[in-house]
Amino acid sequence: MSDPSAISPRLERLLVVRLSAMGDIIHTLPAVVALREALPNATIGWLIEERWAELLCTLRYPRSGKRSKERPLVDRVHTVNIAAWRRSLLSFDTWQQMAAGLSELRGVGYDAAIDFQGAVRSALLARLSRATTIFGDAQPRENAASMWYTRQIITEGTHVIEQALSLAQGVIQRLPGETKVPFPCDCDAENRIGEMVSDLNGFVILNPGAGWGAKQWPAERYGLVAKRLAEAGVHSLINFGPGEEELAEAVEAASEGTAHKISCSVSELIALTRHAKLFIGGDTGPMHLAAAMQVPVVGLFGPTNPARNGPFGTRSVILRSANSITTHARRREPEAGLLEIAPEEVVSAAHRLLGDS
Repeated sequence: MSDPSAISPRLERLLVVRLSAMGDIIHTLPAVVALREALPNATIGWLIEERWAELLCTLRYPRSGKRSKERPLVDRVHTVNIAAWRRSLLSFDTWQQMAAGLSELRGVGYDAAIDFQGAVRSALLARLSRATTIFGDAQPRENAASMWYTRQIITEGTHVIEQALSLAQGVIQRLPGETKVPFPCDCDAENRIGEMVSDLNGFVILNPGAGWGAKQWPAERYGLVAKRLAEAGVHSLINFGPGEEELAEAVEAASEGTAHKISCSVSELIALTRHAKLFIGGDTGPMHLAAAMQVPVVGLFGPTNPARNGPFGTRSVILRSANSITTHARRREPEAGLLEIAPEEVVSAAHRLLGDS
């Protein structure tokens, strides 16, 4: 670890690098809030994958300039589109986009960059920004990433949010008190969602999707939970993303009409979550969004460890079998321990949290 006293106290232009995915970006937000609080007059930019930029800035709002409710946290949003670039690496348009993005990034003249991702590609992009100092975890997710760091920080904490805060603390030396994470407010999305849920006397978000099959609790069980909640007068909305239409339809069918599916853009999901009374789902980006927005969460965990990846900073009930084994192997079938969670346990946890609120 570098000598903390050697870290410059003057950071006027700071670049955050966290490219993806949704949950990981949300986990990084409290650390960036801390950086903003400690450096209120600094220009803070964020390098992020295009598909997740709505977590920082609404679609139609300028991506640089004065902060507002549409872009509340950072002064600049820089985007990359790595997946698309890989598919057309020999295209002139691709190289033109890459060159333009790199030129824009370097044009800011960042004093420092912080790689919160700990991957080779994120560390390399931080270095390509030509920031004077590159901060990173002394034990990054991909060991080779440390080759690009000029200052390595030994991080602490069990939860990934705590680890990100520890990395931020290594840069600014101290952490401010707890501050609520701000999310962009898209007025059009807020109005659409507001009209959609205006007739509901509160609702629960069910999120049956997951990054891979081992984390996915069965659709028919979500449907049964919706039926039981409906008996108590609680309506359920089924959130689903790209490629999850059939999954959402299966939950809707199993609910026998007591739950209704809804597909949202990122801005619409932010708006929907603002209105929700409760979130029920597994270790996914929408769950971490709900937690960051302080919506109560019933978390259904199997192969991933809730101590590291669970809902953070909100009231929650975590359901996980003692037989579940922590692994990030991307198996297609639900993990055996996850299947031991009964719908009755989920309904009971939901009523407990709804009763508290």
